[in-house]
Amino acid sequence: MNTIQRLRATSTLAMGLALSMAVHAQVSPGPDQVAATASDSVTDGEVRKIDPDNGKITLRHGEIKNLDMPGMTMVFTVRDKGQLAKLKPGDKVQFMVVQEGGKMVITDIQPAR
Repeated sequence: MNTIQRLRATSTLAMGLALSMAVHAQVSPGPDQVAATASDSVTDGEVRKIDPDNGKITLRHGEIKNLDMPGMTMVFTVRDKGQLAKLKPGDKVQFMVVQEGGKMVITDIQPAR
């Protein structure tokens, strides 16, 4: 292998290593990004109706930032039906919701403080 081929091979390996490190650096969020993501996923709402047998709750809610959804009133499925026991219509709440299998699923809901 001549000098030019060795230099070319070394450059290629170095570029590949640098690129993989750059991709990893972009994927790993910093503490500020994690905190911002967590706060963006909490939404304020007001309980309108509760259906504990079916694990559903109707909420009037503000913007759901993590799902890019405007404020409205809608029915959600609650992952843990036990969380509905401490709520009643008219309660102000804070909740986290994700989209799973075409449904909006509340992963956590708590009375607002």
